[in-house]
Amino acid sequence: MKRIVILFSGRGSNLENLIRKLHPHKIEVVAAITNKPQAEGIEKAKNLGVETIVADHTRFPDRETYDKHLVSVIQDLKVDLAVLAGFMRILTPVFTEQIKAINIHPSLLPLFKGANALERSFASDMKVAGVTVHEVVTEVDGGKIIKQKCFEKEHLDFAAFEAKIHACEHEIYPEALLEYLS
Repeated sequence: MKRIVILFSGRGSNLENLIRKLHPHKIEVVAAITNKPQAEGIEKAKNLGVETIVADHTRFPDRETYDKHLVSVIQDLKVDLAVLAGFMRILTPVFTEQIKAINIHPSLLPLFKGANALERSFASDMKVAGVTVHEVVTEVDGGKIIKQKCFEKEHLDFAAFEAKIHACEHEIYPEALLEYLS
C-alpha cells in the first residue's frame, strides 16, 4: 500500500476529502502536516484518525531553514508522496529537489499561477474555469500537469463559482492521486 503525507494550512476541506475517500483502504495517510498552529484542518485530521504534525513556519528564520525542517520530517515518515492540499507556502529548492509532491490549484494551469488564482480566474473573461493537479517543482505552479477538470462559468456569481471550484477539486484530487501512485 502506498503511503502519503498531506500538507495543509487552513480549513482542510481537501485534506478531509482525501482522507475520507482514500484512507486506509486505497492509500495510507501516514500524517498531516500544517504550518499553522490554529488551522481548522487539525481537528478534522484528528477526528479521522490521522496524526497531525504542526510545523509552524514562523519559528524559522527563513524559507530554506523551514523547508529543511519539513524535508526532514517528511523523510522520517518514509512516504511515497507528499500531497499539498491548501498548503499556502512557496517551497524552495531545498524542498522541491528532495521531496516528490503534487498539488491542486484552483485554475486551469498554466493560466493564473500563484496567489489569488481563484479570484483572477473568476474575474477573467474566459468562458471556462477549472482546477489542475500538478507535480510540485521549484517554479510556482509550473510542474507537469497530471489532471484537469473544467466547467462553464457563465452566469455564476463568485460564491457559486468558488463552490464549483471546490466541488471539482474534491472530485479529481483523489482520482489524480490514485492514478499518479499506480
